[in-house]
Amino acid sequence: MPYRFWTMILSAIVVVVSLFLLDFATAELPPNYSFMHEATKAPRVSFYDYIIIGGGTAGIPLAATLSANYSVLLLERGKAPYDDANITIVSNFGRYFFDTTPDSPSQQFIVENVVNSRPKVLGGGTAINAGFHSRGEEHFNEEAKLTDYDLIQESYEWAEKVIVFEPVVQAWQTALANGLVEAGVAPYNGYTLDHLTGTKVGGTLFDENGTRHSAADLLQYANPEGLSLYLHATVHKILFRLKVKSKPRAYGVVFQDALGKKHVAYLKGGKSDEIILAAGAIGSPQLLMLSGIGPKDQLDALNIRVVLDQPYVGKDMADNAQNVLFVPAPFKVEQSILQVVGITSFGSYIEAGSGFNFIFANLSEYEGYHYERGGFIIEKINGPVSKGELKIVNLDPADNPSLTFNYFNETEDLDKCVRGLQTILDAVNTEAFSDYKLSNMTNQDILDLNMKLPYNLIQHGNISITLEQHCRDTVRSMWHYHGGCHIGQVVDDDYKVIGVDALRVIDGSTILNSPGPNPAASVLMLGRYMGVTILNQRLADAVKPYADW
Repeated sequence: MPYRFWTMILSAIVVVVSLFLLDFATAELPPNYSFMHEATKAPRVSFYDYIIIGGGTAGIPLAATLSANYSVLLLERGKAPYDDANITIVSNFGRYFFDTTPDSPSQQFIVENVVNSRPKVLGGGTAINAGFHSRGEEHFNEEAKLTDYDLIQESYEWAEKVIVFEPVVQAWQTALANGLVEAGVAPYNGYTLDHLTGTKVGGTLFDENGTRHSAADLLQYANPEGLSLYLHATVHKILFRLKVKSKPRAYGVVFQDALGKKHVAYLKGGKSDEIILAAGAIGSPQLLMLSGIGPKDQLDALNIRVVLDQPYVGKDMADNAQNVLFVPAPFKVEQSILQVVGITSFGSYIEAGSGFNFIFANLSEYEGYHYERGGFIIEKINGPVSKGELKIVNLDPADNPSLTFNYFNETEDLDKCVRGLQTILDAVNTEAFSDYKLSNMTNQDILDLNMKLPYNLIQHGNISITLEQHCRDTVRSMWHYHGGCHIGQVVDDDYKVIGVDALRVIDGSTILNSPGPNPAASVLMLGRYMGVTILNQRLADAVKPYADW
């Protein structure tokens, strides 16, 4: 048999063995990654098999997996999470949402008078979220076009065995769980990572010492010889070759370091080499447009050369609306972050935290109610049905684009919120939760108190008249942004950008509906799943000429 055939067979063995070994990696743990550097250290020109834009929830599993057998460049616009106590220590959760310094891991923006934040840190949303880990619904796999159910399971477990822990559930969270069951969010399903209707305890990214483990920790799986990771690397555009009789082909990226110097990274030129956008639901459609793929009218307005007139880029953006009720207790309660979830049958998720201020960084006391004496109970609608749009406003990728989410624009979303808030009130009034509620406090008292808290910038009265009005007046972001690069519109079933070659988008921007109480588990799985799928596709393409031997 020809030498080339045996070379391909040996390559296949290397891929399989590498993946097996990386599953049980014992490489040096973070933050001492040998492949991680500031972008100021990057060469001015470099070449790779894969270039991944975005070191977040999807980008890290992709990079770690693909590095098993190929050279991978991973570009992250933020810093590493390990030296920031506000990120790593559970009791500091939420403080970074009010950090407006240039190197904040959270970048603020305002949509419809609701203050939002997007991650700007290695680890993405897993480095700044509440750490709750719960797998998505079964229909998410269908929407995401994931058909290998063994690989789905293996991909979940691949991430979970490194960064997910069973929380220690104390009295306040236990009382809430029992109250939810008593209020009808049944059955009680105990501790499980699976999506099950009823009340359960989910996983957490915080270990028994209260230390966060984000997606960045999954880089211990990476092949150090195959991965180059640069921090504070802001990608300005993707480069395309334009030919008259063929589709545009991505071949490189331009990125800028913290000192303002430009660097160019190219694909090596192999038939299967690719650039993968994993910059999140806001960053990916924004960067596609800045690179010339998007609605022609927006591109022309900013004098961007049109690579592909793609009207669906930026369309159908969504954020899951969140509404919160602070429920005062008669005594100081223990600190707890999101651990218990009520997964209702009508499309609302109910979660909570107690004993510390994870909603407002500077709210120590309001009208005599101290946040340490009580807890915040959160209602999030699934879906949602309400959609908005992303538009670029300038050529600076570091700036926030213009966004609308149209919170509660659809009656279905508002109805879910109303039922969710009513379920919270029902749970608060159960026998199971009675020790943690002021005995003389009525539902109206709770609602009126929360109308006075600074949940958003919406101007409204101080009295809650109806639950519908309460939902609209106190709406907050759940930070679960998705859309803008939907499957079937912007990308195909393999996440390849329709109409161009050598470019994929793999992240929350492709998601139709945010999966589960928190999408992070599903996006982590998606990154690993597609990384393995790409390796297998590349291997199949390599041996295809010899398929009949």
